[in-house]
Amino acid sequence: MHTRAQLHAASGKHPVRKETCSRLWREHLPPEYQALIITPLDIRHYRDYEMAAERCIGEDGDGKPCFIAHRFGLFEPRSDDGEEFYVVLIYGESLAAWRLRDDRWLTWHEIRNEESGEEARSFYCFSPEMPR
Repeated sequence: MHTRAQLHAASGKHPVRKETCSRLWREHLPPEYQALIITPLDIRHYRDYEMAAERCIGEDGDGKPCFIAHRFGLFEPRSDDGEEFYVVLIYGESLAAWRLRDDRWLTWHEIRNEESGEEARSFYCFSPEMPR
């Protein structure tokens, strides 16, 4: 059985540092919406130590969430010969969402599966509520 750290090392994936949350809130934000979002004044980072998962929550001046992001991945060890093992991402999901000034949420969502060999699929949508 592999530990989470071994799976990250074998897959070339590394846990994201807290400072990265500050970058994540702009990473997938379309330029035409930059002036329409509420900028977080504080961003908190949470990381799960049981699996490859993390979450960022940004809050405005009133302490209301105005940005969220999460990423997680499910990895499985594989072997071609039964002796040497490598790690495959069997399911990965990333999400970033920004609260707009009219209180709607703009959400970017990406789904990955290295096992199937498919390209990552991503899309944007609007929601009246914060994604969970």
